[in-house]
Amino acid sequence: MHIQDLTLRSYRNYDQLSLSFDHTINVIIGENAQGKTNLMEAIYVLAFTRSHRTPRDKELIQWDAEYGKIKGTIFKRNRRFPLEIILSNKGKKAKLNHIEQKRLSDYIGALNVVMFAPEDLNLVKGSPQVRRRFIDMEIGQIQPTYIYHLGQYQKILRQRNHLLKELQRRRESDLTMLRVLTDQLIEHAATIIERRFRFLQLLREWATPIHEGISRKLEKLEIAYDASVKVSETMNLETIKSTYQEKFESIESKEVERGTTLAGPHRDDLIFYVNGKDVQTYGSQGQQRTTALSLKLAEIELIHSEVGEYPILLLDDVLSELDDFRQSHLLHTIQGKVQTFVSTTSIDGIEHEALEEAEIFHVKEGTIEVQK
Repeated sequence: MHIQDLTLRSYRNYDQLSLSFDHTINVIIGENAQGKTNLMEAIYVLAFTRSHRTPRDKELIQWDAEYGKIKGTIFKRNRRFPLEIILSNKGKKAKLNHIEQKRLSDYIGALNVVMFAPEDLNLVKGSPQVRRRFIDMEIGQIQPTYIYHLGQYQKILRQRNHLLKELQRRRESDLTMLRVLTDQLIEHAATIIERRFRFLQLLREWATPIHEGISRKLEKLEIAYDASVKVSETMNLETIKSTYQEKFESIESKEVERGTTLAGPHRDDLIFYVNGKDVQTYGSQGQQRTTALSLKLAEIELIHSEVGEYPILLLDDVLSELDDFRQSHLLHTIQGKVQTFVSTTSIDGIEHEALEEAEIFHVKEGTIEVQK
């Protein structure tokens, strides 16, 4: 799988841009605030229909433009097809092979992308929200219907929280509607949990040996799911539902008192252990970075095992954050099999044969020149 070409119009600081890419490694070089990350972000948006940097689509459109556009030609499963995202103040359109998709779950998964940026080093030491986002985005790539269930869950959650606020203020007293929303929430919550458990089983299979290799067999990585409801990976869908039902019945009065939903996938977390110790709390910075790198490399292999092709890898200003050994391990792992985009202020000091044949792009003030 690779991107053959990319066209941007009125996107961030790019008025108009058309580029063709090498199917192996593409290096984007430029000073800060020139447009390197904007280019990487555009590829990410083409895959996910949303930015990893902001939830507001209007920030992606040039301030004086009516709309912004990202278009790319993808080569996947031995065929070429176009993808297109059109962003405007009225919303966004996602087109797959020139046909507008009514549901995002019908679009996401057409292009598989793994992003590794400096903020991903916070995957281990950051907030639970960072880890939930990681797991949600990756499951969505390989099981697009997961996006549908997640969207429905979030919609019902907002309605339920609004109603709980009304009950808390005593503007409502009848609990019938609350229980209807609880039943609806549980339906989607159980599916989300079941799929998260399956994904974690796959992630462990790849991440554990990768981490062992990077740590020179000195460390063993374990990944646990920290659930707000006492569910386990051995439970089937119906058991998860009944467990959730019991939980919500037991905390109903407390939720009304506090005016918010106190349990569910939106309150869950991942815990990473290295040699039996919680790496977020007790791990060194090196162990935390090795864990984050192991997870990203595991993502690549997991997507390949599920989809049948390697995803595109975006390394946004992250190589300079890794020491020489981790840099070398990363570049050696992807060499020759993953189309990779590397953004950096300079490749000086990054010595690896993978970069010797790379296509080099120089970015300055929203314009890009290809190094001949």
